[in-house]
Amino acid sequence: MRHFDVVILGGGSGAEAVWGAGLADRSVAVIEELRFGGECPFLACMPSKAMLHSASRHLSSGDEERSRRPREAYSKATERRDRIADHRDDSQHLHQLQERGVEAIRGRGRVFEPGVLEVNGERIAADDLVIATGSMPSLPAVPGLDQVDYWLSDRVLSTSELPESAVILGGGPVGCELAQVLARFGCRTCLIEVAPALVAQEEPELGRALSETLSLDGVEVLLGRAVDSVEPLPNGGVLVRRERDQPRHAQVLVVATGRKPRVRDLGLEAYGLASDAERLDIDEHCRALGQERLFGIGDVTGVAPFTHTAKYQGEVAAANIQGGSAVADYRAIPRVIYTDPPVAAVGLTRKRAEAGKLTIASATFDLAETARALAEGISRGEVVLVADKVGQVLVGAALAGPAADEAVGWATLAIKAQLPLSFLRDTVVPFPTYSEGYLAALDSLIRP
Repeated sequence: MRHFDVVILGGGSGAEAVWGAGLADRSVAVIEELRFGGECPFLACMPSKAMLHSASRHLSSGDEERSRRPREAYSKATERRDRIADHRDDSQHLHQLQERGVEAIRGRGRVFEPGVLEVNGERIAADDLVIATGSMPSLPAVPGLDQVDYWLSDRVLSTSELPESAVILGGGPVGCELAQVLARFGCRTCLIEVAPALVAQEEPELGRALSETLSLDGVEVLLGRAVDSVEPLPNGGVLVRRERDQPRHAQVLVVATGRKPRVRDLGLEAYGLASDAERLDIDEHCRALGQERLFGIGDVTGVAPFTHTAKYQGEVAAANIQGGSAVADYRAIPRVIYTDPPVAAVGLTRKRAEAGKLTIASATFDLAETARALAEGISRGEVVLVADKVGQVLVGAALAGPAADEAVGWATLAIKAQLPLSFLRDTVVPFPTYSEGYLAALDSLIRP
């Protein structure tokens, strides 16, 4: 039986953060069933951002150009996307891993007993085991779904086929981003969300902003009612029936109703995990609850399903594997939807802050009132700030508008460092920028 000091089950971004941390002179192995590097560079984050960029460029090409050659433009966009995604070839990630002296094992790994895994018929021993198996699509319980050839996001982001029409189920980050890409390239797109708003877990201003953005791109946004059933059409399309509504038909049905931790059938019952567990619960050190040498990082933990969370947890786990006492702090994990314009949030919403028994003050500011918006002809955008009135610190922020994905870093640092509101207001921001919206909102918090 081969023995390693550290074995990482799953080879995505979180795993890269673990073995990339050095781990002193420890022997390390990474077990990955599909692609080293995970889904982010090949089928998720990178290809979706590449397509959003190309869709924005296509939109700015002029009405005549857009209507004349949308399929040609889409084909070029997918070629660019595939170059950025290394044509879904993980050779470069594998090479980087091996250059660091890490053993790469391609295969499906499963825990045999505490400290021992099975992969490709071989048993491998580990002093420390890190579970980094990510997540998998969570499918809705819609009658007829198993009878149609539905697409998931990975298919949308790997095919060069531009459908003539699409119905997207799910109004979260993935659904909104895919809807904008398809619509901007001329696909007749309908987005259906069962909740009364897009991204209903965020501030309502963000959901309204996204609805307006997508509607302006020609997306039909349907909110607040469930899908009754779906069924195949004789021509190969899909018919979608919705409560108290006219049926929608489309060439393609895209299911983007979220993801769930990939925790089943890993053999973690050997560590006491229930067979029906929905995630791997971890403590503040990224150790599995009740375990000293079993760690969990990334989507499998259910903490915050973002690549940057997985990387952060990987760094925390690596430090503690080496004898440290690093503690993960999730108060300031940014959440971004990269539509054009983007929306972003960090920290607590007003509702969550109140549920946490905080005495809060909140303020909003219309970014259209900034000088930068006037210069660029921007008529919409919003800043929402949430503060702890007792501690006089920022605990949450939400932004909708140009560069919101970058501007959220300002609030992220403020929340992480617990900077006083007065200190934030005394900060000088460049003129003219959208960051002035922060100062205007802070004025309302400090001098209501």
